[in-house]
Amino acid sequence: MCTAITLQSQQQETFFGRTMDFSYDIDPHLYIVPKDYVWDNILNMKQIRNNYSFIGIGQQLDGLLSFFDGVNEKGFAAAALYFAGYAKYDALHADPTIEQIASFDFLHYILGKCASTKDLNRVVKNLSITGLPDPVTQTVAPLHWIAVDRESKCVVIEQTERGLEILDNPIGVMANSPDFQWHMTNLRNYVEVSPKQVSETAWGSVPLKPFGQGGGTVPLPGGYTAPERFVRTAYLKTHVPVPYDGTDAVVSCFHIMDSVSIPEGAVITDRNTYDYTKYTAFMNTNTCEYFFKTYDNVQIGTARLLKECARFTQVTNLGKLNRPISFEKI
Repeated sequence: MCTAITLQSQQQETFFGRTMDFSYDIDPHLYIVPKDYVWDNILNMKQIRNNYSFIGIGQQLDGLLSFFDGVNEKGFAAAALYFAGYAKYDALHADPTIEQIASFDFLHYILGKCASTKDLNRVVKNLSITGLPDPVTQTVAPLHWIAVDRESKCVVIEQTERGLEILDNPIGVMANSPDFQWHMTNLRNYVEVSPKQVSETAWGSVPLKPFGQGGGTVPLPGGYTAPERFVRTAYLKTHVPVPYDGTDAVVSCFHIMDSVSIPEGAVITDRNTYDYTKYTAFMNTNTCEYFFKTYDNVQIGTARLLKECARFTQVTNLGKLNRPISFEKI
């Protein structure tokens, strides 16, 4: 369970972010991966060299560093979300003309290789995604991905029984299963939702008056399933006032995502574990700056990919995402 959005300010700054909703224990850290960093493809141990540096949130476990989301020096940002019941990965093969990459390494791969969504289309033409068990879930996690570039072009990457597809995402929203096209079609069930107040009506001789303000939003779904979260996020994202600048955009982003953030205890899995929002993070693709808060600390923290990071030769761990909370005294 996760939700992702894009949002653009009047100053043409593009923001991209997500909630990380998960039922497994994770310990996310912020990492900076430098340009020209070389890492091993776990499928064939061939070396991969990154074209671009990036900052991302991920976790290192059992010697494997996997990323949940990130933004690179060119303003290309992406995130991985669960896609249960729909993701269908390729089997291992020996075709030397097609590069194979593990599903949990795909995000690292595109952040290191792509400067834009146009680049992404070129890169995946000769790419095959293979499923491998990841160290966090010990399963082959079903994933799909959302990406956006500095020009605010947004796409969804899904590999299903139809093969690997890159789909234009004009609304800039993504959740989990079903597939993206289903979610877009489902929005048609909510054409009557409106921010405007409904007027008094009558059924026969019985007058019906709305209960205060917000009558136009009654049809909005209120649960935490992916279709419900997609609809709520799409409605809010397209109806909030366009933020004036970066600060306004960050505030709007977090308010939108508050509507789909899941408190611990609201959702229990069939493994009898809580599925809830571990963190919420947004990236400014113009400045390569992160804004984030965690379940245990609602104060917004920041981190940035600086030009000085070009001197790095190895992955740099900036520390845990979750930090002790402190309260401002007035």
